[in-house]
Amino acid sequence: MAEHSSTLVSASDVTGATVYGPDESKIGSIDRVMIDKTTGKVAYAIMSFGAILVGLGGQERPVPWGALRYDPSLGGFRTDVTQQQLADAPETKERWQNDRDWEERTHLSFGLAPYWA
Repeated sequence: MAEHSSTLVSASDVTGATVYGPDESKIGSIDRVMIDKTTGKVAYAIMSFGAILVGLGGQERPVPWGALRYDPSLGGFRTDVTQQQLADAPETKERWQNDRDWEERTHLSFGLAPYWA
């Protein structure tokens, strides 16, 4: 039987992964992933960005998982999302996970169809 390279990755290995923008500059890192418990699909990568030092002055935004793709040559994730788009995306509020209107606005801000569609 032929052996193939696995495309599976542990969520713990995604945590901390660097995210590179369109020009291959580092725009942030993945803090954690959010999984739709009904479908099992990864819905969002919660990205940290804009920190001078880890944990100091940074922000975080949920980025739709469809906006990221793994690039082995970079050893991280590539995206067409810019740092400005991250900053302009809807901020999270308490219980944002239960707010479909917020989720739709977030997907729209990144130019993507909602993960549940």
